[in-house]
Amino acid sequence: MLHGGLAGRLILFALPLAFSSILQQLFNSADVAVVGRFAGDAALAAVGSCVALVGIFVNLIVGLSVGPNAVLALLIGQNSRDEINRTLHTVLTFGAALGAGLMLVGWLSARPILVLSGTPESVLNEALLYIFIYFLSIPFMVVYNFGAAVLRSYGDSRRPMYYLLLSGTVNVVLNLFLVIVMQLGVAGVAIATVISNVLSAVMVITHLIRRDDDFAFRFRRMRIEKEPLLRILQIGIPAGIQGAIFSVSNVFIQSGINSFGENAIAGSSLALNFEYFTYDIANAFAQAAVTFTSQNFGAGDIRRCKRIFRLCLLFGIVFTEILSAVFMVWDDFFVSIYTSSSAVAVFAVSRMRHVCSLEGLTATYEVESASLRGMGRSLEPAVFTILGTVVFRLIWMATVFRLFPTYEMLMNVYPASWIFTGAALLIVYVRQMRRTARSM
Repeated sequence: MLHGGLAGRLILFALPLAFSSILQQLFNSADVAVVGRFAGDAALAAVGSCVALVGIFVNLIVGLSVGPNAVLALLIGQNSRDEINRTLHTVLTFGAALGAGLMLVGWLSARPILVLSGTPESVLNEALLYIFIYFLSIPFMVVYNFGAAVLRSYGDSRRPMYYLLLSGTVNVVLNLFLVIVMQLGVAGVAIATVISNVLSAVMVITHLIRRDDDFAFRFRRMRIEKEPLLRILQIGIPAGIQGAIFSVSNVFIQSGINSFGENAIAGSSLALNFEYFTYDIANAFAQAAVTFTSQNFGAGDIRRCKRIFRLCLLFGIVFTEILSAVFMVWDDFFVSIYTSSSAVAVFAVSRMRHVCSLEGLTATYEVESASLRGMGRSLEPAVFTILGTVVFRLIWMATVFRLFPTYEMLMNVYPASWIFTGAALLIVYVRQMRRTARSM
């Protein structure tokens, strides 16, 4: 990461990471596909009603995992080998405790949030059943994501992909068995997700246990040390809050979607899967940006940091739009994987054309935020992303959508907020680089 060509190394680092994230998303995607095809539209709407709520917790976890990634990569760049193992054990111990806490919070908040978002009474009980079982997987999800962040910090983005390939396959097989054979409906897909997350967490911890270097994990050394934790949280908390609040805005948007009925709920949740797949590519190059930038910033190479930013931004937009184009060209085929209902498909295709087709715009604010965090600046990207993707969207809901209350106009809030946020963060990044260059 510190020497030689960048373009090829960034691609080789980011694409396995993108594939890993896509595999992780397949957990939820398989849930949607199986219930949509074999448990009916009501079950699909029940799972779909939980998407925004699940997103709050998943985005919080993924955002917090940026902290371990950035801090460990910075220590590598600074060649601070003695600090690495202390930080590693703090990361994983804190992750286990955090996961248990988030699980309890999820159980307590599920009903109020689902009711607030306007989940129809006809699907509320099934939605609560799904979410209660699903949240059993949260501690293992945290451990996996924090463990994977440790691996990414020293350049290993392939091993997490292999783990998710195996656990994702198990998830799909269990989905089919528990729903079709055992007739467990939404409970079946939730149980499959829990088992999958347990498996992926066990594999990443097992790998770290088997290591005999600075990244070796030992249960007897589990403890939370104040100094490493503060460094991790300094970067991770703003990123985590950003992700969680980002999803809070989606809860309000979900309430708008719910107003169009069960077919709209099912179709929107269906189409959201394709947005996640494409976004995973943009986010992978953002993860590459934070890891490569952290190491090179630690080594004092600002010129290389600028090149990393430009390449990650370019690759993030281009590769994301390539996959978006694939989904758009064969949209009817991809939608038919999840549902046989023409009424549901209409809403799904509409969302794909208004949102998924422009998903490459997410790479702008994600790469800009990641580059700033790689230099230890985590608060500014969090603030501006919240303004752009939360406040902007709430204003849109209260003004534009109220004046033109159509499903299509509701979907337009996404690309509009991406453009606003990307432009704002670009200004922040340019100013920060100028200040950094003058101080070094």
